[in-house]
Parts: sequence; structure tokens; C-alpha cells
Amino acid sequence: MIKGIGSWLLQHSDRNADKVALVYKDRRFTYSELNDRVNRLANAFVQLGVEKGDRVNALLLNRNELMEAMFACAKIGAILVPINFRLSVDEVEYIVNDSGGILFLYDERLKAIAEGLRKRVPAVRSYIRVGDEQAGTDVHYEQLLGQASNEEPEYEIGLDDAHMMMYTSGTTGRPKGALLTHGNTQWNAINVIHEFPIDQETITLTVAPLFHIGGMNIFTTPTLYRGGTVVLEDRFNPQGTLDIIEKEKITALFLVPAMWLAIMQFPRIDEYDIRSLTLNISGGAPCPITVIEFFQKRNVPFFEGFGLTETAPVVAVLDSKNSLRKNGSVGKPPIHTEIKIVDPNEKEVPIGEVGELIVKGPNIFVKYWNKPEETERAIKNGWFFTGDLAKQDEEGFLYIVDRMKDMIITGGENVYPIEVEQVLFRHPNIKEVAVLGYPDEKWGESVKAVIALKDAAEPISLICIREFCEGKLASFKIPKQIELVDELPRNATGKVLKTVLRSKETENSII
Repeated sequence: MIKGIGSWLLQHSDRNADKVALVYKDRRFTYSELNDRVNRLANAFVQLGVEKGDRVNALLLNRNELMEAMFACAKIGAILVPINFRLSVDEVEYIVNDSGGILFLYDERLKAIAEGLRKRVPAVRSYIRVGDEQAGTDVHYEQLLGQASNEEPEYEIGLDDAHMMMYTSGTTGRPKGALLTHGNTQWNAINVIHEFPIDQETITLTVAPLFHIGGMNIFTTPTLYRGGTVVLEDRFNPQGTLDIIEKEKITALFLVPAMWLAIMQFPRIDEYDIRSLTLNISGGAPCPITVIEFFQKRNVPFFEGFGLTETAPVVAVLDSKNSLRKNGSVGKPPIHTEIKIVDPNEKEVPIGEVGELIVKGPNIFVKYWNKPEETERAIKNGWFFTGDLAKQDEEGFLYIVDRMKDMIITGGENVYPIEVEQVLFRHPNIKEVAVLGYPDEKWGESVKAVIALKDAAEPISLICIREFCEGKLASFKIPKQIELVDELPRNATGKVLKTVLRSKETENSII
């Protein structure tokens, strides 16, 4: 039996014990030290009553303890449930109850959430506090490790066993727990290594949140699988990120488009030496071409990718040499993943036509936790039905047109917001933009653009926007309404919350 991902650390600690595996702030952990700490945590979990299949909740910022908890769960067959640290007490309570977690690890900076939760969720057996401060009544993480054995846990864990449950973003309705296996994570790592030049010399910075599949599985777990180094940072800001890139000589970086945009717009970026960056990818949402052009001009290779929580996550990668030539595409699927584009009858559509993207491979999740009907709708004959509208060109490059729910139908014509957004991003005074439909008595729906400006002192009008779009978009795709805002509402992974925009009062609308 091929062992689960907990075996990665043992293998690397045997072969390259003194190689640095994790860096967090001023703490550096070799593979030997990391494996030792993970073993201690795994054995401590067992002493606290955790058994194979039990869920362990973790409300932690990006720090070494979160990765240690993930691998500790992997070694004993438990399931880690990383939770978005930006959620409210009510939202965290829902995830803890839904997952049935019996342990709750929390960052001391988030103790108010833990205190609120303690009164509501009696099923949690133990609360474990993570951080430097050791005051309080809960078990302290480092004390727990100090009292536990560092012996290698002896459990039969294979690739088909579950090891992590990621809750989807929940931009509409309640989030769903996508159950991922050891095999999902390992095959994703193999796919990533096949697509990108990751090796033992790779130093990746993980500042995208680890509770999100992109932060956890784009470069973090593949780099550890390969024996490289992961630098963790718990808060994103452009200057701090640039400081770390220069100091640690980061070679690989995954960010969502909003983060790349913030770095691009940082006024002192040219003062930083970022020549070490050789592997950079944007994912989580469409990346404006202006961002790609900016970094390409600075000889920073730029990739774009597409993935989902349910696919662990990589579905397609657009390599740097095609990032401008095939702008708008997310590339091609990796070697161990299949894709199809199908019509409502689940028949493949011709090249160039739009349909629903479906995905198959060893990276596809097992199920939605406690949601058998939604699982049945999502997975059919091994194919995952993504809910994304897509098309392929003659060269096989994949284009995500939009989410099925976001498509605008105006006068019988389909409008895909991404297409309009990419045009508007080129306007010199538009910092960020989201396009959505609004009710129209004549056309059913019409196109609206919600815009945040670079310079609010120079407002733009609807007439300016329409003139800018002429010749670039068909007339029915050009916005008939705009709204100016200070910034777009986003979830913790950088995705624009269009449900919030749709529900807002449009006091600033210009018609």
C-alpha cells in the first residue's frame, strides 16, 4: 500500500535531515525538526482521544502550527478542517457543528472567537491555544508537544483515506465541506511538479491563506513533497511581501489577482530586488492582463492557473511563454487530469462553443460532507461538474467564460462578465471592476459595472465608459449602468462578492 502524505516528512528527514522545511517569522524548522514536532502533535492528539476519521478544527493564521496540525492528522488518519480566520463566531460555529470537530486549535489572536464558540458547541472536547502567550486555562500548544512522545505513529494510512476538509468560499448560501483524500493532495502535487520546475532548491512564500485550497496546495504541499522550503507569512501587505521576497530569495510565489495588483501598484516596487522569482502564478479569479504585462516586462515569469477546492485544486495551467499570446486562457490540464466541455445533455460541445466544464482525475474530491444530494449532482460517473462555463480553442487552450450563475442574458444574448471586466481593466483610471446584470424591463437584464477608481479626484461618467468600450465590445455588452465605490467587497481568498454587490443599494449609480 502506498503510504499517505504523512510519510513525506519521514522520508525527507531521513534523506535530508538538516534541510530547512518551514520558515515562520524568526523560526526555522529543518525536516528533522518538523517531523519530530509533527510526531509529538500526532501522539498528543491520540492521547486526547482523536481516532481515525475524527475531525480536528483549526482557526489559525498562516504559521508553522497549521502545517504541523495538517501533517499530524495525516499520520493518524484524522481529518484537518482549516477554518477561515475572518469569519464571525456564527459562521465558525456552523463549520464546527457541520464538521463534527472534536478538537479546536486557535491562534491566541483569535481567542475572542474561541471564547464565543466555547459557550455554543459542547461537542468540542479540547481547545488548544497557539501562540507565544501562555496565560489562560486552555491547553497550550507547545506544552502539549513537550509532554508527548516523538515516536513515529504506527498507523496504516493510504491514499484513499481522507486527510483534510476544505470549506468552499460560501459566496452564496452556506459553505460546503469538500472532503479531500491523501491521494487528492499527492496527485495534485505530482501534477504541479510536472507543470512547474519545483525541486529541492525551491523556496516558496505562502502568504495566501492556508485555509484556502490555493494557499495550501498550489505551491505549499508540492514544495514539501519535493523537499524544498516553505516560508509562511500570516498577513499580506505589498511592502511586507516584497521585503520577504528580497530577504529569503523567494523563487516561487502564488497570489490571487488582488494581491498581484496591490504589489504592482506599490509605489516603491522598483526599489526591491525580485530577480530570484522564477515561478509565479495567479489563481482564484481572472488576472487582469495589465498585471501580467507589468511583471513580464520586469522579466518575472508569470503563469496563470485555474482550479477549485473540489479538484485539490489544479485543473489547468497557462505557462509564462503563452501568458500574453493566449491572454484570457487558463491554459491546459496537467498530465493526470482530464477535462470536457458539455451541453445541458452532458454531450461534448464543438471546439469554440461554450458549455459546462467537467473534470476527471485522481485529484477529484470524495464528497460534500453531510450533503449526499449535492454530491450526487456534482459527481457523475467520476466526472466533477464544476458549474463553470468554458470553451476550448483549436490548440486545446481552455477559457473560463464565467460561472453559470453569473452569466448575463440581455435581449436573448449571453454576456460573460469576465470578458467585459478585462476590457475595463485597461482603462487608465480603473483600479478594480466587477460586472453583473441588473433587471431591465425591456431586455430582461442589462450590464452594470461596479468600479473602484485609482484616482477618485478624477471621476468617470457612464458616457466615458461607453466611449472607452466602443470598438472593443459589442454594443449589448457595453455597460448601461455604472456604480462608483471605494473598493469591491471580497472574501478572504480575494474573490469579489457579487452577491453583496447585487444586494446593495445603488445610491452611487449613474444611469
